[in-house]
Amino acid sequence: MSSDIIPIRKGEELDLTKIEAFLRSRFHDLPDAPLTAEQFSFGRSNLTYQIKIGDWEAVLRRPPLGPVAPRAHDMKREFTILKELHPHYHQAPKPYALADEHVIGSPFIVMERKRGVVLEDKFPEGVEVTKELCRNISESIVDGLVALHAVDYTKTKLKDITKPEGFLKRQVEGWINRYERAKTDDVQEIEQLKKWMMSHIPVSPEPTVVHYDFKLNNVMFTHELNELIGVFDWEMTTVGDPLADLATSLTFWIEKNDSPLIKKDENQVPITSYDGFMTREEFMEAYSRKSGRDVSNMNFYLTFAFFKLGVISQQIYYRWKKGQTQDERFKGLNRYVNNLMQYAQETARKNMYS
Repeated sequence: MSSDIIPIRKGEELDLTKIEAFLRSRFHDLPDAPLTAEQFSFGRSNLTYQIKIGDWEAVLRRPPLGPVAPRAHDMKREFTILKELHPHYHQAPKPYALADEHVIGSPFIVMERKRGVVLEDKFPEGVEVTKELCRNISESIVDGLVALHAVDYTKTKLKDITKPEGFLKRQVEGWINRYERAKTDDVQEIEQLKKWMMSHIPVSPEPTVVHYDFKLNNVMFTHELNELIGVFDWEMTTVGDPLADLATSLTFWIEKNDSPLIKKDENQVPITSYDGFMTREEFMEAYSRKSGRDVSNMNFYLTFAFFKLGVISQQIYYRWKKGQTQDERFKGLNRYVNNLMQYAQETARKNMYS
């Protein structure tokens, strides 16, 4: 079994009979074999599965169990995004089919299953980890983000389902509102942080496609780790400020000497802290050089990005606390939320380029 595949978690099983009937109604050349499914271990939002019928394989994505936030986990929108982007950006999986809620009670997407290496918390066995390898992986991720931001979204239907004007202001207001709806514990100085963000919104550069979750465990490399071949989790994709996308990536780019506030596990060494990986500042400089965009005002974007990550974690913790999921990974997320909000406050107080 691949290290990214696990048996399906309790309570997150699929109705394979109904899914197989749906698949056979859409694909008429499937092998004469039963449908099997396993779950991807990565991801904390939508539920993602590997499905197989004989030698045919695909990926199935569906929303999480229980009530979900308004307009979140929109399978139809994600399907449209993949359909429009894949011809221009082949790292996006090719979508095969979209099912509405009548099949298994919730909508789901069936898409291409890419094969390669996802770097979650360690390198695969047998890989010689060198500074050169780590530097090349860093460059590949920067290149992948720059290439996505170079896609001409006006040649796709994304122009019809997005609204880039006023993107950043809507984002700040929207994520503040999401936090209020999912709030459970009190966080010190959160009101000051919200006011600071609302009063420091910069003028955005020209809009681009924004993935909004472009991080190490959402991308796939060849087995040789020399090429980025897949980018996953497109549910938050839109058209807007590319620097907000860059900052979101950087919130997951942990350095060796970073504050413990943004480290989820004190006992775990993040891959991006290995010798040879770019620092966040080097990542920004490389992005600026390759994209031609000014990154001198990243202090705001990083503050907002850490706040946003805190809100996403809070939403997941809220679902756990309300009994909407039994996944024990989420039990202590409230402490991580508090740490992220503290770090966002610290980031707001300083200017990285002063």
